Amino acid sequence: MATTGTKQGIPTRLAIGGRFREAERGEHFPVHDPATGETLAEVADATVDDGLDAVAAAHAAQPGWAGRPPRERGEILRRVFELMLRDTDRIAELIVRENGKPVAEARGEVAYAAEFFRWFAEEAVRNAGSLVASPSGSGRILVLHQPIGVALLITPWNFPAAMATRKIAPALAAGCAVVLKPAEQTPLTPLLLQELLAEAGVPPGVVNVIPTTRNADVTGAILADARVRKLSFTGSTEVGRVLLAQAAKRVVKCSMELGGNAPFLVFGDADLDAAVDGAMIAKMRHNGETCTAANRFYVEASVAEEFAGRLAQAMAALKVGHGLDPRTQLGPLIDACTRDKVERLVGAARASGARVRTGAMRPDGPGFFYAPTVLDRVAPDSPILGEEIFGPVAPIVRFDDEREVLRQANDTEHGLVAYVFTRDLARGLRVAEALESGMVGLNRGLVSDPAAPFGGVKQSGIGREGGHLGLLEFCETKYVATGW
Repeated sequence: MATTGTKQGIPTRLAIGGRFREAERGEHFPVHDPATGETLAEVADATVDDGLDAVAAAHAAQPGWAGRPPRERGEILRRVFELMLRDTDRIAELIVRENGKPVAEARGEVAYAAEFFRWFAEEAVRNAGSLVASPSGSGRILVLHQPIGVALLITPWNFPAAMATRKIAPALAAGCAVVLKPAEQTPLTPLLLQELLAEAGVPPGVVNVIPTTRNADVTGAILADARVRKLSFTGSTEVGRVLLAQAAKRVVKCSMELGGNAPFLVFGDADLDAAVDGAMIAKMRHNGETCTAANRFYVEASVAEEFAGRLAQAMAALKVGHGLDPRTQLGPLIDACTRDKVERLVGAARASGARVRTGAMRPDGPGFFYAPTVLDRVAPDSPILGEEIFGPVAPIVRFDDEREVLRQANDTEHGLVAYVFTRDLARGLRVAEALESGMVGLNRGLVSDPAAPFGGVKQSGIGREGGHLGLLEFCETKYVATGW
């Protein structure tokens, strides 16, 4: 597969039908390093016609890929896993440059992203149906899971490798060809992954990558195309609603991993060392810019002062800087808009009486940095508790009663993940059941696992990614009535 790249040899053109090519109009858009503002590359800007060309390429490749024996598909996916591990340093450096996260976290993302290919390499041969006798005894019920067809995958900027592989791997394992539209802030990593897919033996047209700044026009045209049967989207709830409405016109099957507003509950009997460690993981992964980030900290009054002090000490000790510096523990936010939103939310919380324990400031110098921040005694009606912060800010609300804190935790349109810290296992499980979220971290600050079903309830999403359910999201269920 021929490439045109940056000085680092990274592809910058559209990947359609097994080759890299320029966009129809020959237009490009810049990709920036959020730590410096430097332009890393000029990337081909796909048009609607380019998007439809990608659909045509995927549609042409679909029958051949679906017809491959599952073992062959699985072995190719396993090879992608191995190639990603081989190129860990190269991929991680690119993630840092276009995304901003510290290099240690970027290496962790590569390992996590690669693991989806290993997991679904194994799942490709486990797409089991079922055969049972009908209750009346008059026949047999045969159930098959068949590839749904061409899928449109739309990924965000916060995990440019992992969000792509979490969708590509199950689609390919199920036998589906795909069109991937990555976030315009981070298109370089998915384009590099395309090179590895081709090297591993993924046939031309099975995976197509189309960076674009014309997001609404391109995705709208693709969803309107009768050849597209599946949409998998990770992003904001607001955009998800628009895409669901478009998909409804053709009844396209959807998987939606949308926004979060995760509560982090610390009860008075919690191991505070574990709770602070868990808070640092749940809050600070990728600079606080994750959908699973702890967004609201509810701490029982008896331990709130101690917890706030310990968390502030841990946050203040973080080394802030460019992600390529191995000493860096906190990098920049993705862009000025994100930093300004964080600044606005912190200002509103302070205006309503919140106490700053550390941070709450924009450091001097280039880049979109914001200091790690802990706010204590936050008012229960503060705007910072009602929006995804997407930044390194931990607002703490004190509580006295389990029922009341559950009411507050569930008082949101979102329900992606929640965290609970308590030494009382019965309480932990009781609270986990009562929380309105698709996932719960019980005495753990990390829930993501390729083998687990990832997803939310309410307006945090539809469907699941990862685990065996992640494979079935790219399948249609067929029932065959028979007898003998």
